[in-house]
Amino acid sequence: MRFDFGNNFVVKFFYSIFFGGALGAASIFIHASLPPFGLLLSLAATGTGIWCIGRKWGKRSLKVMASFIWIVVVLRAGYPGASDEYLIASSAVGIALMNIGFLVLVIAILLPN
Repeated sequence: MRFDFGNNFVVKFFYSIFFGGALGAASIFIHASLPPFGLLLSLAATGTGIWCIGRKWGKRSLKVMASFIWIVVVLRAGYPGASDEYLIASSAVGIALMNIGFLVLVIAILLPN
């Protein structure tokens, strides 16, 4: 028996949550490597990934949900952890990831599917 989740909105919703979190985590780990190329790569991957969610399923609400999860993950990485470590330092690259990343998300959401 084959299961087809092609038209199930709940599965698409959870996939967009997972994909937004994965994009956020990847952006956190890539942005500081080899500045400024790591930052450019993480911003390009974020914009492309969010746009691809809308391209695959044609729903802007899924792009908004994935973007919201990306913002939650990236902002949480800017706060100190259990041992007072920061995953996103308050350097020019870290601040650019948060600010320009938000603009990239807005552009990716507004682009047509």
